[in-house]
Amino acid sequence: MTLRFYNSLTRTVDDFQPLHPGKVGMYVCGMTVYDLCHLGHARMMMAFDIIQRWLRASGYEVTYVRNITDIDDKIIKRAVERGITIRQLTNEMVKAMHQDTAALGILPPDQEPRATEFVPQMLSIISQLQKKGLAYQSADGDVNYSVRSFKGYGKLSGKSLDELRAGERVAVLGDKQDPLDFVLWKSAKADEPQDAKWDSQYGVGRPGWHIECSAMSCAALGETFDIHGGGADLQFPHHENEIAQSEGASGKPLANYWVHNGFVRVDDEKMSKSLGNFFTIREILAKFDPETVRFFMVRVQYRTALNYSDVHLNDAKASLKRLYTALSLCPPNQDVQIDWQNNPYAQRFKAAMDDDFGTPEAIAVLFELAALANKTQDPEASGYLLKLGAILGLLQTPADEYLKAGAGLGDEQIQALIQNRAEAKQNKDFARADQIRKDLLAQGIVLKDSVQGTTWEVSV
Repeated sequence: MTLRFYNSLTRTVDDFQPLHPGKVGMYVCGMTVYDLCHLGHARMMMAFDIIQRWLRASGYEVTYVRNITDIDDKIIKRAVERGITIRQLTNEMVKAMHQDTAALGILPPDQEPRATEFVPQMLSIISQLQKKGLAYQSADGDVNYSVRSFKGYGKLSGKSLDELRAGERVAVLGDKQDPLDFVLWKSAKADEPQDAKWDSQYGVGRPGWHIECSAMSCAALGETFDIHGGGADLQFPHHENEIAQSEGASGKPLANYWVHNGFVRVDDEKMSKSLGNFFTIREILAKFDPETVRFFMVRVQYRTALNYSDVHLNDAKASLKRLYTALSLCPPNQDVQIDWQNNPYAQRFKAAMDDDFGTPEAIAVLFELAALANKTQDPEASGYLLKLGAILGLLQTPADEYLKAGAGLGDEQIQALIQNRAEAKQNKDFARADQIRKDLLAQGIVLKDSVQGTTWEVSV
């Protein structure tokens, strides 16, 4: 089956045909680093982690670029509030982001450009737009994009100019020629810190948000590349404006496929910092192990809204434990090589992933393999479970180690409780002995009594 996925530009599921056979260029809009990442950010990075993993597993040579926005109004405001430089703030937040993504098993991108390193390229694109009549400098010093001068505006979002003009996005004109126009270069304000300003042919200032990604994607992947991605909230206006800028300057398509992941929702509202209903990755990892959080996200298809709750995470934890239990009870053949052509489980896994990166169906195959391994004790079955799980970034911790850690008790603690139970039985305190057994069972530990003594194992 040919790899097919939903293209936001065409609004259909399209066959994937890269520009260059066997190679893929993918640019994804990354974090604005003024604060810690929340689960919504993790969901975006996880979605494209799965996509790039499957592209590589399918034999493609992938260049995956995910940028960092390290200059904007929120960053400036936060740095000033904390009394530190912009670079100090952004370095701190980038370091925290890398720690969080590493904990979740999200692979780093091949390139991670920072906006502040590409200001000359941004100014070059703005100059090209101005020469083509697509940009103008207003009396206040800002350089704006002339939306009505670009004939293709609205093709990604499906919004017409008349719809946009009548919408809530239209604000006071200010020095813009049209309310729809957006800023490419912001003239510096007197009270802004010095490290938020650059000299340019347009005066001292800094880039607008949208032009940053146009410059970074072009520098990394060329004027046209295969896949452009990001969260669904970026489709308009950010990605629409990127198209207008990049295609207005080059005259070429920016990206052939546009991919957007669904939101994380809390009580039927999008999780976001602006709404105040967000949980940072670190807050969640304080309650749940990283692989449970990863499994919770991966088992939902990337375009589907992800509903957050402790109930869902606990269910994910129990489900992941079932897979690890199968690996523990049936040690896998580590030398298994995936036969995509002939093995029925590999075939179904591949068919699921080739159909718009269908992780729910792919994970269903993992549970089929776990059931087969439990039933037959065939190391080939658990070997496939291990290898196919690895493609999704799952099941890579030694099974016994994961299950013991998941129980929340170390070997010494368990042995101490077994000794306490033995002493309780010797003292004929059978209620206490039974309670210790029940407490251990609640944490997944099954005690087995014999004439040789008491042993324990992780429950299935």
